[in-house]
Amino acid sequence: MALTDLEPVSRQSTAEFIADRLRIAIMKGALEPGAQLGEAELAAHFQVSRGPLREAMQRLVSEGILHSIRHRGIFVTELTLDDVVDVYRSRSVIERGALEMILDDGRREATYLALEPTVLVMQAAAERGDAAAVSDADQQFHQILVESSESPRLIRAARTLLIETRMCLGALQTTYDDIREQAQEHATLREAIRSGTAGEVQKLLAEHLDDAVQRLRADQKTLSS
Repeated sequence: MALTDLEPVSRQSTAEFIADRLRIAIMKGALEPGAQLGEAELAAHFQVSRGPLREAMQRLVSEGILHSIRHRGIFVTELTLDDVVDVYRSRSVIERGALEMILDDGRREATYLALEPTVLVMQAAAERGDAAAVSDADQQFHQILVESSESPRLIRAARTLLIETRMCLGALQTTYDDIREQAQEHATLREAIRSGTAGEVQKLLAEHLDDAVQRLRADQKTLSS
């Protein structure tokens, strides 16, 4: 292979940068489900031409985070209850795969240590009743869990699903009546990653994600009644 066949290493493109900023805004709720993205306003905000902005938005359309309506524009995707169930089922497959790699490849202790800051933040936020901070730490916990697998493909797949999870929660921030219970579940899972059997850890994670679906379903029924 000639060196001319190799593409040079490039910095993050403008479109990639904008796409990342939009993902963060959607994940944090600054752009809510159903919100329309105005090209002129966003181009002025990012101080860019509409070309890279459109490229960034099309990337998010391909990821399912945004959707396009003909003759109307591009909107933040609104997720149905069926979407919620699908998101959590997909997360279960990815996170259990990541957990299997952690347990099989001797990454227990490293993962346990990497998860400590998010658990401490979650516990402190729960004690002061800060549901938004607990939710942020919850997301960070699961992101670190997948990243600890060191699998680039699992990490990429999990990124969009974690954004969609936040979109599922929306203004609810959390589905727990007592957010200290939410913090404790993650602390228990972290301890199991360090010293539990593979079966015990996988069971805890599966139950944790399934419980989230049941809570969201219950909240949906409450909001609909």
